Amino acid sequence: QVHLVESGGELVQPGGSLRLSCAASGFTFSNYAMTWYRQAPGKERELVAGISVSSITRYADSVKGRFTISRDNAKNTVYLQMNSLKPEDTAVYYCRRSYASDYWGQGTQVTVSS
Repeated sequence: QVHLVESGGELVQPGGSLRLSCAASGFTFSNYAMTWYRQAPGKERELVAGISVSSITRYADSVKGRFTISRDNAKNTVYLQMNSLKPEDTAVYYCRRSYASDYWGQGTQVTVSS
């Protein structure tokens, strides 16, 4: 079955960096777009970034120029490099198979605070 496991979230100071990873299993990873979403307390879950099977990327306006999504098909893993982090980036970050599927990871907490 499809399994997505995020890692890399932690407490970081404003201006800092983190790299999130999402390890996928149970499907042919290279055949699917992969996405990162986030959900802050009291807010709806929102798309942060996506990467197609041909590595075409897209980003939310709020993270353009600061975040980079990438994928390693040999490792069945998608990454989210987050730089210049802001307190408003604080959220639980989720990996999802494609843009419209029921397959989500369990989430990893990112907290940006001094």
